[in-house]
Amino acid sequence: MKLTFLLASLLTVLVIFQAKAADRIDSYSIEKLLDSTKAKDALNSNVKLYFGNQSFGDSQETYGEVMTNKKTNAFMKSDQEACEWVMLSALKALQARALKEGMNAVVGIESYYKKREFVSETHFECGAGAILAGVTLKGTLVKL
Repeated sequence: MKLTFLLASLLTVLVIFQAKAADRIDSYSIEKLLDSTKAKDALNSNVKLYFGNQSFGDSQETYGEVMTNKKTNAFMKSDQEACEWVMLSALKALQARALKEGMNAVVGIESYYKKREFVSETHFECGAGAILAGVTLKGTLVKL
């Protein structure tokens, strides 16, 4: 009985802590992430990624805009570590969708965390709390 009460109390404190530790939205370097070994290992080099208004040349075919919303465990991780991890997950999802639709690039990638547009060629936005971190991206699938 005491153990059940203790566990319930601990769970309540954790829920309250998470609620009070509301999402911190910050931006992180795309270049730094893409230059990392973990990005080179995780991402598909056959599907090119273009952020914000980066020039990509002429496209042969356009599939259209797609979105991905990814979350990851942020417990005991720095915001940057969790955000970089979840950003890679989101980029992998965009690349997988491009391949599924017969496309070879994702252009105009922008952050759309909590439906807030953030267009940048150099940074992405991520929300991080005590337990979860999240990235939402929009981009257009094209064949170059």
